[in-house]
Amino acid sequence: MKSLKAIVTGHTHGLGAALAAELDRQAIPVMGLARGQSDALSPESRQVPIDLGSTVLLGDWLRGPQLQAFLQDADVALLINNAGMVQPVGALFDQNPAQLAASVSLNIAAPLMLSASVAAIMKDRETRILHISSGAGRNAYPGWSVYCATKAALDHHARAVALDAAPGVRICSLAPGVIDTAMQAQIRATPVARFPIRQRFVDLKESGGLVSPADCARAVVGYLLSERFGEKAVDDLRGV
Repeated sequence: MKSLKAIVTGHTHGLGAALAAELDRQAIPVMGLARGQSDALSPESRQVPIDLGSTVLLGDWLRGPQLQAFLQDADVALLINNAGMVQPVGALFDQNPAQLAASVSLNIAAPLMLSASVAAIMKDRETRILHISSGAGRNAYPGWSVYCATKAALDHHARAVALDAAPGVRICSLAPGVIDTAMQAQIRATPVARFPIRQRFVDLKESGGLVSPADCARAVVGYLLSERFGEKAVDDLRGV
């Protein structure tokens, strides 16, 4: 039986916490990467307090021994690039440049850095890389130019990596649907002047159209562990 180990970014809140819990429930050791800590993981799992929005800090950590030590006895590495931010929201002239840079670092640089590092460590073994994407990566929305661009970057990264056809590497940028998380509450609290389609998300909440993090996590992990994972470089969980 193959030994599996998982790395989950943003494992302390929302979908990331649910993903880590679901992997833990299936006895797959998790290494969680986030600024905070979770009390919900088993002793077999590990947590690394790190600001993934800092490419300098992440680069320093990746040059260290922790990730390699965690994966040394794994036959299969599961990397779930879940951490992300929706800010800055608003038209171009409303966007804070520092916040924009932080979003690009967290939403794009961190997943790409981790993907390359895990693949290098797992050379000659199996690596499954799952980017948590969004419909915003495939459709443009007013007020979300930065968020849409960062998610589209993950989609295109997965397409190009799939074309590389590196032995043992499977990748998918997966839109998981609209999930009932703190990010959704943040979206609903955004002024209409900055996010003109806010009412769409208010209506989803009021009509019960949001998926629970636990339900979504079960479906995402099931997809990640399935034989069909990697057949599509870009996919949507709602169509699986």
